[in-house]
Amino acid sequence: MTRRVRRRLCRENAKGKDAVEDEDEEKAMSGSDPSPWGLVVAAAAWCGECVDWTMLPDDTVLQLFARLNYRDRASMAAACKTWRALGSSPCLWSSLDLRAHRCDPEVASSLSSRCGSLRRLRLRGHEAAAAASGLRARDLREVVADGCRGLTDATLAVLAARHEALESLQIGPDPLERISSDALRQVALCCSRLRRLRLSGLRDADADAIGALARYCPLLEDVAFLDCGSVDESALAGIISIRFLSVAGCRNLKWATASTSWAQLPSLIAVDVSRTDVSPSAISRLISHSKTLKLICALNCKSVEEEQAHNPDAFSNSKGKLVLTITSHIFKSAVSLFPGKVVKENEVFNECNWRDKDKALGDMMSWLEWILSQSLLRIAESNPQGMDDFWLHQGTEMLLSLVKSSQEDVQERAATTLATFVVIDDESANVDAARSEAVMRVGGIPMLLDLARCSRESAQSEAAKAIANLSVNAKVAKAVADEQGITILTNLAKSMNRLVAEEAAGGLWNLSVGEEHKGAIAAAGGIKALVDLIFRWPAGSDGVLERAAGALANLAADDKCSLEVAKAGGVHALVMLARSCKLEGVLEQAARALANLAAHGDSNNNNAAVGQEAGSLEALVQLACSQNEGVRQEAAGALWNLSFDDRNREGIAAAGGVEALVSLARECLSASEGLQERAAGALWGLSVSEANR
Repeated sequence: MTRRVRRRLCRENAKGKDAVEDEDEEKAMSGSDPSPWGLVVAAAAWCGECVDWTMLPDDTVLQLFARLNYRDRASMAAACKTWRALGSSPCLWSSLDLRAHRCDPEVASSLSSRCGSLRRLRLRGHEAAAAASGLRARDLREVVADGCRGLTDATLAVLAARHEALESLQIGPDPLERISSDALRQVALCCSRLRRLRLSGLRDADADAIGALARYCPLLEDVAFLDCGSVDESALAGIISIRFLSVAGCRNLKWATASTSWAQLPSLIAVDVSRTDVSPSAISRLISHSKTLKLICALNCKSVEEEQAHNPDAFSNSKGKLVLTITSHIFKSAVSLFPGKVVKENEVFNECNWRDKDKALGDMMSWLEWILSQSLLRIAESNPQGMDDFWLHQGTEMLLSLVKSSQEDVQERAATTLATFVVIDDESANVDAARSEAVMRVGGIPMLLDLARCSRESAQSEAAKAIANLSVNAKVAKAVADEQGITILTNLAKSMNRLVAEEAAGGLWNLSVGEEHKGAIAAAGGIKALVDLIFRWPAGSDGVLERAAGALANLAADDKCSLEVAKAGGVHALVMLARSCKLEGVLEQAARALANLAAHGDSNNNNAAVGQEAGSLEALVQLACSQNEGVRQEAAGALWNLSFDDRNREGIAAAGGVEALVSLARECLSASEGLQERAAGALWGLSVSEANR
């Protein structure tokens, strides 16, 4: 039980009185909202006056704009002419993240007047990449895109041709199956200032394309070809400016050629060969022959790990070069990158160790963070055998270190990995108890909740996903609730960003399994937030609708919460789903929620309310005829509960319920016992009526 501390504050003309008693007001006064908006509201609350927003200095308004997402920023800019002008200030539009928003030519055209100073752009989907040229951001320096599996050579070539000032191009992790070496040559020809090129899943990167990069991109220093079909390893040696190279996940490399040619690169500092079949002899050759190499990252490389298991000192004579593997102590090893400095192992990824001190070291550590976040996510997705020791003893702590990274994509990818590596089976929603509790044990829950509170919607959704998956474990769920996680998830469920709301609803769904959390969710306004989600995205959003309906179904099983569900309009929302939605997962949860609402006939009138909602009985009868067993079972359970009310019995019969349930009873003889029980129970309930009998 959380106690509320009442503070005694002194005000002018109010000494000795309880100045703050309301919990919300106390939160505002304590400055828990670090944004300028929160400070202004707190100041207004303190003074007991209304704020004249038109009198705020321009700098303050710009800070407010900077803390808002694009949707809220646009709404705020529409308030008056002055704010409209401030909302278009170049300082607010140097970076643009459109991953959570629809980006088509029309949207790009509407944004183009603000994008003259745009330097960094984040996109999701090949359609958004195709529309990016409409932003008319001629001086764009960095493009980061994901979800671009359908990207074509033509689209990538146009993107490069329209943005010749590009210095960084990153597209992944979805495989670029339709991108060939032709597009790679076009990128080289158009973007002569390119410094960083990171691409995933190319069909091939042939010698001609890599040669074009070497000829036309003299500044290129960071190259990553991840999970590519084939890469010409000898041609990479022609990019003499290269400092950081990753070929993680590439399985068709000739390692004898690669190690010999790459060792001659005059500026090479670090190489990533994770998730490949690299041989120990190739690692040894790089160590022996490269004069500049400092770091080799070889995570989840079977041959290297077997060599280390057989000979722990295999790479000990590394001539100052660090080799990172799954079986090595990565934190302890990374400390050696800071000669002459006292760095704690668990602080090795703390940017304070290199910020404004050593640019070369900072570049390498930033690269290492990015590489680790990529490889750990891929390893978590494939979930190979024998990884428990790594995850429990250093992997979890490493991911939480990366969550604190200054690189936004590293932060988000680390949170995604935390959401992924605990899952044993997606279908049964089982999580590994030891891994999830390891996250809790090393302070991961407060860290993820802090990330969920940040202003970036992309980080909010990934943090909420991690919290949701971890909360399947009852011990972790309690820790989330104790850290005010229910309030945070409820606030995120109100987001206008569908991805954020979807993951937050998933978190509330998992937390609502625990009887001790149901009341807290209701008290935090979670029930209304979940009902509102159904009305906000009534069609085509199976993820958010299934999670919202599932959470309401759990909450409706509690007598008091069921009243709150009905009061918030939940009956109407759930019946609307049952009548109009075509997605089986959503229909199953909606029927289960209606069944639970109708199960409290002795203590409230929800049973009658469900039956009286227009179209509810007809919809449930139709669902009882579904081809999906889960939908049939929950619909039959709802009809069973509803049949205890006289008026509902007549309505179910009038809607064809008797015939549907008799047919279901015949068909489910070989089905689950749960379906058989509900079908028989519903028929028994209807048979109380003499007419139905």
